[in-house]
Amino acid sequence: MTDFAIPAGSPSSIPNRDIKVMALISVAHGCSHFFQLVLPPLFPFLKNDFAVSYTELGLVMTLFYVTSGVLQTPAGFLVDRIGARNVLIGGLALFCTAILLYGLVPSYWMLLPVAVLAGAGNSVFHPADFSILNASVDQKRLGRAYGTHTLGGNLGWGLAPVLMAGGAAMLGWRAAPIIAALVGYAILAALLLNRDLLKEDAGAARRAATKAGEKTEALGPLLSLPVVMCFGYFLLLSFALIGTQNFLPATLAALYATPFALATTALTGFLLGASAGVMVGGWVADKGVKLEAIVISGLLGAAALILLIANLDLPAGALVAAITAAGFLQGFTTPSRDLIVRGAAPKGASGRVFGFVYSGLDAGSAIAPLVIGLLLDHGRADYVLWFVALMLALTTLTAVAIRQSSTKKTTAVAAE
Repeated sequence: MTDFAIPAGSPSSIPNRDIKVMALISVAHGCSHFFQLVLPPLFPFLKNDFAVSYTELGLVMTLFYVTSGVLQTPAGFLVDRIGARNVLIGGLALFCTAILLYGLVPSYWMLLPVAVLAGAGNSVFHPADFSILNASVDQKRLGRAYGTHTLGGNLGWGLAPVLMAGGAAMLGWRAAPIIAALVGYAILAALLLNRDLLKEDAGAARRAATKAGEKTEALGPLLSLPVVMCFGYFLLLSFALIGTQNFLPATLAALYATPFALATTALTGFLLGASAGVMVGGWVADKGVKLEAIVISGLLGAAALILLIANLDLPAGALVAAITAAGFLQGFTTPSRDLIVRGAAPKGASGRVFGFVYSGLDAGSAIAPLVIGLLLDHGRADYVLWFVALMLALTTLTAVAIRQSSTKKTTAVAAE
């Protein structure tokens, strides 16, 4: 862990086996993101059928995300103990069943325990996915594997609102989640049929540690400074992402009276730019470029563009271009970010480390809307964009801290 760089010299062609693993894990990740947004497009239908308020429906999603966030780290421990493959398959089966039950519940109150069940299913994907990719894909292609994984999730988010709302309009709201669950079961079947492709290294790492006479405390890896800094990275980054993905249209409308159509077009540009960025960023990370350099340049570039928008009422074309470029730069850093986490995780602990640090996204997603909502309520839309830029800049500091703390730890170990 002395150097956050992936060796250069990867061949131009990717072996068929790596492609299959990347496709399986990315599709499963996309399914999990799709399932996260199954209910919100159905809220108008649920509100009428169950005679409830949007606040009550919001409680369903709160239960889902709280459960998922709380259980991500335990899911990571389970990955390290029994293997990522079984945890991923079990989690997806649980998630599919919960989505199926969404379409069958007779009352609003039954949605609440089903949301908890869905949150438990959702909690396994990050620790299991990354553990499988780390063990199954050639190290020289991990950047591209991580980028494809992120792209799969983004596509799941993008498809869910359109397909769920359209399905509900044509077939009724109950049919939409049932059909989504059936598609999920088909993806589950694909994982089962190809389970031999999904390698695991937790057991091997554990046996190696035992042979060497080493014992790693269960919580030890999570309390190390590099891993704590990784958690801080995800926490701060989530503040910036919520500020753009959730509040950009409202912020632009309050700040410059930007028309809703233009503001949503800008947001679409941000999301598409981020998706393109993760693919280019994965390729660059695999070329041996310093990972922290990618992160720092990308996030500071995105912060500079956000500050530009905060201070200038740009023409429509320039606004969309600037937001799209900011999204690209932020997405460009994502594979390098995940490779940095991998470098900070001790052998045999990648599941719990990825589960723990990714829970920072859930924590930040719970806090950021309150902060940004207060700023907008007090007429400080400009502060929202300054807040986003500040969080991006602070995130780069955690990347530097991860590098420095890991280097010091490795140096100390070598000196013993």
